[in-house]
Order: sequence, then C-alpha cells, then structure tokens
Amino acid sequence: MAIDVRISVNGKEYESKVEPRLLLVHYLRDTLGLTGTHIGCETSICGTCTVLLDGKAVKSCTLLTAQADGAEITTIEGLAATWKSNGANENGGLHPLQEGFWEKHGLQCGYCTPGMILTAAAFLQENANPTDTEIRDAINGNLCRCTGYQNIVDAIQYAAKKIAAKSR
Repeated sequence: MAIDVRISVNGKEYESKVEPRLLLVHYLRDTLGLTGTHIGCETSICGTCTVLLDGKAVKSCTLLTAQADGAEITTIEGLAATWKSNGANENGGLHPLQEGFWEKHGLQCGYCTPGMILTAAAFLQENANPTDTEIRDAINGNLCRCTGYQNIVDAIQYAAKKIAAKSR
C-alpha cells in the first residue's frame, strides 16, 4: 500500500507515492536520481547519507520518506543553489564549504564528503565562528577513512571565514 508524500528537494516540489518503509536515502537516490547522497553503513554511524531536513543535518539512511512529508530537503546537489538563492553567490559556483574542501584538500576518495559538507553547513548556521575543537565535535558523527580529519577541519574553517566575509 503506497502513501502520498510531498517533499521539496533542492527547491523543487515533488509529489510521489511511496512504500511506507522506503528510506529517504533510497527515495533521493533511486526515485529522484540524486546520487550525491551516498549509502554507507545504513545504521546512521558513518554519516555519508547526511542531508539537510528543514536546515538540520539528518542521516537519511534511518529516516523514512514518509517522515519527510512536507519538509524541505537539501542534498549536496542543491547546496550551491541555496547559497545562490540567498544572494551570496551571484556569479554561480560552489558553496564555500565545497570550495573549502577543494582548496584545503578536505577529501581524498570523496565518499564521505557530501555528508561532511552538509553536516558542516548545518553546524555553521549555528556557529559562524567555530574553533577547531567545536568543528571536530560537530563532525564526530561522520566518519572518514582517508584524511585524518585535519584537512576537513581546515576546509570548514576556510568556509566559515568566507561566509563571514560575505555577510559583512
């Protein structure tokens, strides 16, 4: 028995019939084709599936699509667009976090990167001027098996400074 859901994903409205037990990660990847949201552990330990639900970082592998009915979801594919829509990125391009991960070498294989970036995006909304320790605490629910984290922390600091400079 399918149920109706209405979800805004990256600023676009979707109305779908879904199975009640369909996980949000599978809806995003398989139904909408947004494969930037990765599947890792499927137990909410690794954080590769992190998306923003109404601005809050959530692990989409343990959230039912039905639970997101009526919500605004932002995936890695839509992050730069949200930066543009608030007038901060008039010329297009990357979100400061995406740019920071590029500039500060915050990724190696890249598998954890979308989840790390979206977790950091929600965190920087709450703490615009974080310390390295605060960043490490914020991303402690996201695992990276490649980088050793220092470059990820540097990338988030880079983004925090860039966002602060743009808001002045």
